[in-house]
Amino acid sequence: MTSPIPGNIKLHKASRTLELQYPDGQRFILPAEFLRVHSPSAEVQGHGNPVLQTGKQNVALVGLEAAGNYALKLVFDDGHDSGLYSWEYLYQLGQQQEQLWQDYLDKLHAAGASRDPDVSVVKVML
Repeated sequence: MTSPIPGNIKLHKASRTLELQYPDGQRFILPAEFLRVHSPSAEVQGHGNPVLQTGKQNVALVGLEAAGNYALKLVFDDGHDSGLYSWEYLYQLGQQQEQLWQDYLDKLHAAGASRDPDVSVVKVML
């Protein structure tokens, strides 16, 4: 079974979210930060060794464009624009949003890192 293609896609710049509505009635609202830290790009996915994204709390989506009939290219205000979000990947992000977000927060905590771009965490060993 192939993943559904959204029938309606809305970029809400004020709330920094991407809204995906599907013909079957499902609707996902994905925050820009969530999309940015889960980018399918090699820069983020690290060729099989994912790179933890930090300081992306205030990132915004500034544009999106179709990539053929299979994906969206999202453009973020931090200059990141190399990830192609396939319909399947977007649907997966929507369905697993809560768990993926918690996993991300847990990884940040374990790394002593922050979502806030103005915070640097330093561990002092005594």
